[in-house]
Amino acid sequence: MKQHIFLYAVLSLFTVTTAAGCDERPDSPMPDNAIRVETAEVTAISSNNAISGGRIINAQTIKEFGICWAETDNPTISDNHNVGAGDTSSFACYATGLSANTTYFVRAYATTSAGTVYGQSRQFTTLTSPDDDTPSDGEDDEQNPLASTIYLWPEGNMAKVTNYTGNQGSYQDPPSFRPYMNFFPVAEGMTVKGAVLVCAGGAFQFRSDQMEGTPVAQWFARHGYQAFVVNYRVRPYTMEEGSLDLARAIRFVRRHAADYGINPNDIASVGFSAGGILCGDEALNFDELVNGTALTSDYRPDALDEVSANVCTIGMIYAFYGRLSVASTDVEKFKAAKIPPTFFAYGTRDPFYRQFQACADAVREAGVEVEQHEYEGMPHGFGYTHEEWMISFDRWMTEIMSNN
Repeated sequence: MKQHIFLYAVLSLFTVTTAAGCDERPDSPMPDNAIRVETAEVTAISSNNAISGGRIINAQTIKEFGICWAETDNPTISDNHNVGAGDTSSFACYATGLSANTTYFVRAYATTSAGTVYGQSRQFTTLTSPDDDTPSDGEDDEQNPLASTIYLWPEGNMAKVTNYTGNQGSYQDPPSFRPYMNFFPVAEGMTVKGAVLVCAGGAFQFRSDQMEGTPVAQWFARHGYQAFVVNYRVRPYTMEEGSLDLARAIRFVRRHAADYGINPNDIASVGFSAGGILCGDEALNFDELVNGTALTSDYRPDALDEVSANVCTIGMIYAFYGRLSVASTDVEKFKAAKIPPTFFAYGTRDPFYRQFQACADAVREAGVEVEQHEYEGMPHGFGYTHEEWMISFDRWMTEIMSNN
């Protein structure tokens, strides 16, 4: 079944290529203008999703490109596939709807009027499915700040512009989904440094909790931060609706700062790829006292909307200010929005490597304090597996919060 595009940032290690209609053979050199397709390595593997992609050489006549996958080798577009978009020289897509603990094969492809060209086949195995931590109906702990699950909006008053009434099968959440946080407290007796809200990535199509959510929050909780994973709205909802979920989460934590044993100014957000873009959008457009009426006049402000949604710093982990796949370098907008000190961490094998650099330079030019970490040879989607960025971000947050 053809699925929707999930364009996402990742850089690939490219090797074997193929020519239109047939596998390339060592004794049959291709002409210089032949279309070549190279398949990306597979990264950010979870129990039901993974990232691959590729690049296309001599792509002038391409009608469509993307990735295809199956449980058998050398998958084709007759199997599951996602259509790519944007730059054929370096693109990436999610393979979605996968089964846990299952071996798959993925190939990049490019379709022309003459047929479809495939890259080499890459093999990967999905992770074992984690326990489902989605709260069931009736577990409304909205008023209890120390609950493990905290709903962000009261029943019947969630700011939204999307009319989501039926799941088309490719949406992560059902129509009944209510945005919520999972709380990971600092161990009793340990000094509390502050709070950090974690936003996993997933191209605004899903939330990659296994790589970029729960393990990250648990790490920061072990290092002195009251940690929260924000389960914000994704497709079919807009980024703006998800940004309001994050703003609501920040307000909740600030309102209950005494319960969490923190200074109300010591609240940070950190996001991965789309989750980082979400953190940036919140800081640019939905911070301070901006509430749901910014999207819809139907929203009824409540007491929580009287609390500031500012954060003291943002962690951009292979992410940037802007929108999906496009970084902002608008210095004047950064100045006007008074964005907080920003921490950037990314790998040199990420296709948006230059965009991360350009965004960080623009933020710095706007007079904002910036810390920048480039990890040689690291691809997109390293998440919690590369501890070095977490150690650096901990040190960065500690310094900022000590000055509040």
